[in-house]
Amino acid sequence: MATAFSTLTVFFPSKTTITRPHSHSHPLTIKASSNSTNPPLPGRKLRAAVIGGGPAGSSAAEALASGGIETFLFERNPPTTAKPCGGAIPLCMLEEFNIPSHLIDRHVTRMRIFSPSNLSVDFGKTLRPNEFIAMLRREALDSFLRSRAESFGAKLVSGLVTNLELPESSTSPYVVHYTSDNSRHSLPVDVVVGADGANSRVARSIHAGTYACAIAFQERIKLPDHKMEYYNDLAEMYVGNDVSPDFYAWVFPKCDHVAVGTGTVCAKQNIKLYQKGIRERVKHKISGGKVIKVEAHPIPEHPRPIRIRGRVALVGDAAGYVTKCSGEGIYFAAKSGRMCGEAIVKASEGGDRMVNEDDLKREYLRVWDSKYVTTFRFLDLLQRVFYGSNAAREALVELCDDEYVQRMTFESYLYKKLADGDRLQDVKMVWNTIGSLIKCNMVGSK
Repeated sequence: MATAFSTLTVFFPSKTTITRPHSHSHPLTIKASSNSTNPPLPGRKLRAAVIGGGPAGSSAAEALASGGIETFLFERNPPTTAKPCGGAIPLCMLEEFNIPSHLIDRHVTRMRIFSPSNLSVDFGKTLRPNEFIAMLRREALDSFLRSRAESFGAKLVSGLVTNLELPESSTSPYVVHYTSDNSRHSLPVDVVVGADGANSRVARSIHAGTYACAIAFQERIKLPDHKMEYYNDLAEMYVGNDVSPDFYAWVFPKCDHVAVGTGTVCAKQNIKLYQKGIRERVKHKISGGKVIKVEAHPIPEHPRPIRIRGRVALVGDAAGYVTKCSGEGIYFAAKSGRMCGEAIVKASEGGDRMVNEDDLKREYLRVWDSKYVTTFRFLDLLQRVFYGSNAAREALVELCDDEYVQRMTFESYLYKKLADGDRLQDVKMVWNTIGSLIKCNMVGSK
């Protein structure tokens, strides 16, 4: 459930500046220093199981396999239904993860946000001619990433993981129990990457703790050609108590249909009521359309209390890497999977040594937190400020009309780096935000 509206992320100083990455077809192999105290693995390579074949798991498997690790990528057979996901990915991901253009359904250059009173703002006026938001279908992306991981040497296991048996010592194996072709199987491995989503069985196996989950609900609707043309390069976002008490609803264009959906964490039992609300808001635009698919899925609201235990690491939704306010998860899933895979390659010296919990925390978790924890916390704050009432949502939409806000937001979103701003404009933006909140709260009270 990702969109360009990581709105106002320019208000805080990022701990890292990420430049636009160079394209490469697989993760760079990282050589570790040879002062490791971990025991060598004579006559064999480190063996890793990656549980879950979405963007997080496939990216981890690709990094592991291309780095010399014997890698097994588990995905359910038949594949699980793609979760309801807006399908928007930032421009930098296309290059960083070498996503081919044929996977992109739509090049969105216009975003429109609607307030609770149905006032609209065009959000995208500052996009440059070569900039766009890529819209794709998760099932297409996931299949491509799994196939690419296979091409680099990962062994795809079509099966349902039923249990993860924990080791008796620091060097004995984990045992992955799974069913495939109506038969039970088991596989001993040295290290496990849990990429099996919000309801992660791997996380439960290592007692990683619980977290609050939102629910996302989405209908894919095939529109008549003349109505689909309206959404050719346009995505829409709606806010208001009628569509979600704590998030937003969306209409995102796909190859031959639109995805219409919403999400909530505090009123999950009413999700169908909020879906009815977004359908009511857009009824004239989607009338005559036919629902071709209905999807629902849990979405994590914050990182898990424990993301590494022993030789098990969590990535993507299993780790809780979905941003509040924007609901962006695809990029962070793929990024966390790749970082985790590269960390294991580095710690194991290309698969020649065993790894331990300290290695995973040092090479993966600390690096991840140093890059992204501030972003996640700040977007949590923004959601509390702007999604708490209809008055605050009116202020958000009013603020989004400012071209400086749009430029800074898109720079931060598209390239995952802190945009170079104008300090005078930053101060002005803060004051405008305060002013909009005050004014809209006065309007709301009336």
